[in-house]
Amino acid sequence: MSDIKHPAVQQDIQISCLDPWGRTVEVPTTLGYRESDPYAVSLTFHSGAGDVEWVVSRTLMLQGLAAPAGEGDVKIYPSIDEDAKAVAVFDFSSPDGRLIATADSSEVQTFLGKSFSAVPVGAEGQHMDLDALVADLLGTSSDVE
Repeated sequence: MSDIKHPAVQQDIQISCLDPWGRTVEVPTTLGYRESDPYAVSLTFHSGAGDVEWVVSRTLMLQGLAAPAGEGDVKIYPSIDEDAKAVAVFDFSSPDGRLIATADSSEVQTFLGKSFSAVPVGAEGQHMDLDALVADLLGTSSDVE
């Protein structure tokens, strides 16, 4: 198994976000994928105030490149930006507010392709450590001998 702290796949991209006044702000973002959490991908937004990480389903991200996908806190859908480039729109909602961000679709596709090379679709279960997951949920150590 891979080290949980280090992503198997990591890619830095720029995400365009709308601020509360409707202005576009470029935010450096890191996409991450860990074999130890094979169904999820992370988006870490870097800012002067500190990093903010959202974790979303890898399948949701893939589906959102082609058609509207998601319910609740995270929705992803395809669109075209003002330069006629294909983008993925990420719509995040939380009790603290809402963030609408766009990313270049080809960059997201490249990242997902690398994640599928690391763990192909259908092989995710082979990378799950259920004992460690249960121990994490219960707040106990998984180093039982």
